[in-house]
Amino acid sequence: MNLSKQTEPIIVLDFETTGLYPDNGDRVIEIGAVLLRDQEIVDRFQSLVNPGFFINREIEAMTGISNAMISEAPTTAEVMEKFVKFIDTHPLVAHNASFDQLFLETELGYFSRKRPLNFGCTLRIARRLYPDAINYKLETLVRYKNLPTNGQFHRALADAEMAALLWVKIIDDLKEQYGFEDVSFDLMKKIGKLNKENVVGFLRKEAKASRANQVDTTGNLFG
Repeated sequence: MNLSKQTEPIIVLDFETTGLYPDNGDRVIEIGAVLLRDQEIVDRFQSLVNPGFFINREIEAMTGISNAMISEAPTTAEVMEKFVKFIDTHPLVAHNASFDQLFLETELGYFSRKRPLNFGCTLRIARRLYPDAINYKLETLVRYKNLPTNGQFHRALADAEMAALLWVKIIDDLKEQYGFEDVSFDLMKKIGKLNKENVVGFLRKEAKASRANQVDTTGNLFG
């Protein structure tokens, strides 16, 4: 995929967990993540995680992750040590990022491995840009935007890959619809925080500035 210039690498991640509330003792049981560079997946991370207790049948049925699989998985400490190295200091993206951010902060806190977390959210951005979508579940948006999929959801790496493809598609749509020369991570975060009624005006203004900056840069390079 050709871009006008290189964009910053980002990590798109997903967690499968024992429940919804880390404050109540729920833990991560699978981590999946991909490294996006210039809108291409260039590296992947996947691991099951043994939280130290059995998971319930509902989670087993939803994810396909069994207690037998968990019993053979490495400990949380082992997996998080490797995962911290993988994510490095890159910006992070997830679908419904507040959920994943809360679990990541909690898991890092258990091992005193806190680090600044800079998250973008494909769900929040999609709500602003795709008002005609039936809902904003990852599976729905993947089908809504006709993204390639093997049909597997609720496994961490598959969901991380789908969220990464959605992130790239959103960028492509912004370039096509508004004429952006470049779409930065910071711009994507701003979109997710906008009130819906302000989206179109904001994007038109930012796209115009993006094109102007591109002209200025080209002039500086060759003038």
